[in-house]
Amino acid sequence: LSDCLACDSCMTSEEGARVFQQNQKELFRVLNLNKKCDTSKHKVVAVSICPQSLPYFAAKFNLSVNDAAKRLCGFLKSLGVHYVFDTTVAADFSILESQREFVQRYQRRNQEEHALPMFASACPG
Repeated sequence: LSDCLACDSCMTSEEGARVFQQNQKELFRVLNLNKKCDTSKHKVVAVSICPQSLPYFAAKFNLSVNDAAKRLCGFLKSLGVHYVFDTTVAADFSILESQREFVQRYQRRNQEEHALPMFASACPG
C-alpha cells in the first residue's frame, strides 16, 4: 500500500480508511515541520488528486467540477503543499503503456505460449 494513491478504484473502504489515515498523519507532520524550519530545509510536498474524488466535492459544495478542483488545489496550497497533480495524466500513461504491451504480446502470441492472456490495471500508483 505504500505506493497507493487511495483513488478508491480498487480498494475496499477499510483499506482506504487505513491509507487515508496514514497519509493524513504524515502529511500534517511534514507540513508542521516545514512551518517551523528555514525554507531551505523544507521537504517538498506533492499531492495527487484522483479525478474520481472531484465530482464528490463538487456535489457536496454545489460547485462545478472545475471550480471544485481549483478550490481544492487552493486549499491544499494554503496548507503548505508545494505541488498538486491530477492523476488523470498518470492513468492515461498507464493505459497507453498497457495498449503498447498488449500489441506486442498479441504479435508474439504464436511464438510465446504465455503471451496471452494479459492482465492489466490502470492504477496510477
